[in-house]
Amino acid sequence: MARLIDPSLKELSDIMASMGDAVIKSISLAMETYFDDKDTKDEVRELAHSISANYFKLEDLIFDMLLRYQPVADDFRLIRSATEISYAYSRFGRYAYDIALVRETFGDLAECQNASLSDASTKVMNLIREAVATFAELDVRRAEKIRRDEEFIDRIYADRLKILVESKNTRCALAEALLLRYMERIGDHAVFMSDAVNYIVTGKHRPSRERIEART
Repeated sequence: MARLIDPSLKELSDIMASMGDAVIKSISLAMETYFDDKDTKDEVRELAHSISANYFKLEDLIFDMLLRYQPVADDFRLIRSATEISYAYSRFGRYAYDIALVRETFGDLAECQNASLSDASTKVMNLIREAVATFAELDVRRAEKIRRDEEFIDRIYADRLKILVESKNTRCALAEALLLRYMERIGDHAVFMSDAVNYIVTGKHRPSRERIEART
């Protein structure tokens, strides 16, 4: 039997799906700016704006749902987590635009490309797709893959920074450091999303690495 809240939940799901699609496209385009020397910043900016607009639309919808329907526990977990995940989506859009601006700031960066950065970008795209699918399907089994990809990006970031501080090519070093930093932040938000999905499905919070380490 259909419930009064169900149409609003369907609208929430549709908005989140639209945001997820825009996130994947925006980050993919942003990577093309660097690796294929394409100027995609205007397209990425429009996608980032659309993600932000949907974020505020979702906030209004959620506020209305909470006031009108007093959702039960399962629905409440989904609604609450959708707020957090939609914020992560908005940050993805911002990081995509930041990546797209690197080329404009530093110019042609073809000479700066390297295997480590290419590997990191591949992991980031896989991670984004997994994070979006994890929420769309509420599949907590994907969470561990997201964590492994995020840890891989963290290792590249840490290892490359040690090399970049010794680089004689300041322009390439600064550009790569920025890109790796944005990728690292994208990874952190993706892990946060997977933890939010775990909460939706199980009702339990997965403690952060920092909280675990604080108790050891």
